[in-house]
Amino acid sequence: MKKINPLLESTVKIRFQDCDPFNHLNNAAYINYLINAREDQILEHYGIDIYKMARTIGKSWVVGSNQIAYINPAFLMEEVLIDSQLISFDDTNLNVELRMWNKDKTKIKAVMWSTFVHFNLMKQKRDFHSEDLMKIFKSVHNPVEEIYFAERIKYFKKNHKASK
Repeated sequence: MKKINPLLESTVKIRFQDCDPFNHLNNAAYINYLINAREDQILEHYGIDIYKMARTIGKSWVVGSNQIAYINPAFLMEEVLIDSQLISFDDTNLNVELRMWNKDKTKIKAVMWSTFVHFNLMKQKRDFHSEDLMKIFKSVHNPVEEIYFAERIKYFKKNHKASK
């Protein structure tokens, strides 16, 4: 298998319909931007099409949980960079860190930890990852030093120019 990058990046522009009256990205919209970016990234870089998987083999992932911290606002029409990485995994779960930055990646806007559960749509229950998927996950596994989400957020606030 060729070497694939464990840190995936893409850019997106913050749109009017996703903003609050203060021209800030609405809190709930952050999740959509982050998850949509991850879906696009894994398709482009890993060849994993979660919707095709659902149609052809009846398996994909569902969100088990999200933890998100809003550190600096994202503004209307701002171009932001979203990066993501697989920080841990097992036979049925993926734990991904997703981050939203300013375009230059000098100011962190939000950090989210998401747990994705591999799910069998036909049986309506959790299912095991295939050997092929496990090989991909092993090759791109990129853990972070912090074990707890609160510790991770402190790291970003200290090291990546969070506004007070």
